[in-house]
Order: sequence, then structure tokens, then C-alpha cells
Amino acid sequence: MTIAAQRQEHPGGWISTGLSWHGGRAVLGAVRGTQVHERAVAPGTEVGWLLAGPRRCTGAWLAGAAERTPCPHRAVIDPDGAATQCPACQSVDRGLALARDQILDDGRTYLLYLAWFGEGLLKVGLTAEQRGDSRLLEQGALAYAFTARGALPAVRRAELTVAASGLARERYKSRLKTAHWWSHGDAPHRRTVLTEARAQAHRLLAGHAVELSADRPVVDHVERYGLAGGAPEAYREIAGLADGAVVAGRLRAPIGTHLFLDQADGSGPLLLDTRRLTGWTLAPAVGRPSEGLALQERVRPPEPDTQEALF
Repeated sequence: MTIAAQRQEHPGGWISTGLSWHGGRAVLGAVRGTQVHERAVAPGTEVGWLLAGPRRCTGAWLAGAAERTPCPHRAVIDPDGAATQCPACQSVDRGLALARDQILDDGRTYLLYLAWFGEGLLKVGLTAEQRGDSRLLEQGALAYAFTARGALPAVRRAELTVAASGLARERYKSRLKTAHWWSHGDAPHRRTVLTEARAQAHRLLAGHAVELSADRPVVDHVERYGLAGGAPEAYREIAGLADGAVVAGRLRAPIGTHLFLDQADGSGPLLLDTRRLTGWTLAPAVGRPSEGLALQERVRPPEPDTQEALF
């Protein structure tokens, strides 16, 4: 079937909204007008999607709304861009306004966290208490520790204080995070790093108007992500999608917003950041090979030669 025929048969096709986490469960979402469809991401499942363009804005989360509001303009967005919303929807999206400090307080309780993404990659951030650890799972945090709680203004000030100290950063690029999937130490090491960092953060936050969380356990996600043995030795990362492309394979455990898909031809897994899928119209293509993708090779770097480093 041609893409043109596909569009004629499904003029109101399902548009991907990517992967999100709710209650400890990863789901792939899609919208068609005001309809919402979610599918649990289960390791071992065969999936296949035929992409039809153009890639469109998926709308915005408005203040007080329980569901995403569709883009009123059905705006076309960059097929390879990081943004999944048009400028108009970005300007009214509640989540973006919060991230940009445009919302000073919303009456909710927030949690300050320290998240570990690999050796030397410690992040500080905040999340609404009602979301639990969904934000940490969506970011692909290998381990984390809740550190304090309070109203948004106080927790935001605490976040800035910790970041300004150099103890942790507020952001890391996705490529830097995935590079640490090959080697991330063991669970006791991660727990020690986070426990010591939280104690240091508490010293920095003495006198702040937040409730310090000293007894909450360090939570480790490495087993859940299927990374106990590290990432695959070699894989191909999907660097670009296009109209008519097919993304298919057998799912491994999701890691944040990323999916490894094993290929039936034995060519090695593909890595898909599902944010790239967002905005494309999808049609089922289970059983078809992946095609029409821009791919980049990723290979585990060699271990450093410790003998050489001594001299």
C-alpha cells in the first residue's frame, strides 16, 4: 500500500505522542483529535509502525486540564527537530511554563531529587509529589534519592542552591546519558554516591523553607531498565525519521523514553528515542523490516588500559 493510499484510508490517523510513565508503567501514546490511545510497553512484544507525514504538533497541556488539548492549527513541525510542539502550543503549555520558571506557585507540593545517570553525572531537579517517580523514570535515571519536599517556590530555590554549589547539574544531554549505559558500577556504589550527595545537599539547605528527607530510600532502576549487564555491545541509533519510514522489531525493557528494538534479520538492535516518533502519523506494520531510517553506529568504547596509565 502506498503512503498516498494510506492517507486516503486513514485521513484522521493516530499521531504518536511518544512514551511516558504512569504509576511505574511505561506506555506509548497516540491521539486522533480528542481521542487518546495508550499501549503498555512490554518487553518481548513485536511492534511495527509505518510513518506518514507531515510531522505535526501534538498540542499542549493546559492549566487545569486532565488531558492534552489538540493543536488547533494542526501545525507542521520540523521532521528532525527536538521540539514536538509548535510555538503557539509551547507558549501555553503548563509543563514548559513550569520548566521555564513562568509559574511561581501552583499550590501543589513538590519533591526535590538527586538523580544518578552515571559516574560524574549527578542531576538535581524537582517533580510534583503526586507524580511519584514518573519523572525520574521518564528521564532514564539509573538511581535517585528524594531529598526534600515543600511548596514550589521553596523547592525551586533549593534546586538552584544545590546546582550553584556544583554538587549536581540541572540538565544533561541525552547522548551523554546513553553513553553511560555500558558501564555504571554496581547498586551499592550508586546507593553510596546518592546517600553522601543527599547528606551534602542537606547541609547546603540548612535554613531553607523545605522539609529535608533523610530517611527515604535510594531507588535503583538499573534492573528495571534491563541494564544490569550494560547496554548492547553494539547497536544502531535512529538519528532521523522520514515520511514512509518503518520502525519495527522486538521490544526490550524501556529506558526512560528510549526503546531498544531487536531486528528479525539479526543485524543487531536499533535504539529509538520515542520523542523522535512524536508527531508522526502511525499505521501498523508488524512483520515488516525497519527501513527508511537514518542510523548511527554505537559501539562500546574499549576499557582504559590501567597499566599504561601508571607510566
